[in-house]
Amino acid sequence: MGAAFFYHMTTQPVDVTLPMLLGKARGAGWRVAVRGRDAARLDHLDGKLWEADGFLAHGLAGGPHDAEQPILLTEAVEAPNGASCLVSLDGAEIAPEEVNGSDRTMILFDGNDGDAVSVARQQWKLLTEAGCTAQYWAQDGGSWAKKAEHPKPEK
Repeated sequence: MGAAFFYHMTTQPVDVTLPMLLGKARGAGWRVAVRGRDAARLDHLDGKLWEADGFLAHGLAGGPHDAEQPILLTEAVEAPNGASCLVSLDGAEIAPEEVNGSDRTMILFDGNDGDAVSVARQQWKLLTEAGCTAQYWAQDGGSWAKKAEHPKPEK
């Protein structure tokens, strides 16, 4: 059973955070679907991933080799690459069944955007009320710190 990890970005943009998290996901052996809500934004991130330190093989959905992509950037719910790790950008919807059926779900949101924070709070509420395990991570002085967890660990 998977878990949803919420990443509250305040000091680094998604252009910096996403490649780092994708590198970790690939290091764990996971195939990844990055789900966004805007084709232009995904196209921009596609370019940034080619510029990132280290090589992150990936593709934009709609190409002839979608099924072979270790990382697929898409607006669709379906992940033809057999992803076991899902990434939600810009409030892209993630269903509780997807969280529970994945190795990891990552929800990235811009902490400097009030609307993005509101959407992330709604996603947290929806997923945790559905029984999903979740963690909330925030940038704290240049590093990531876990700020909340559901269910709360026993002491």
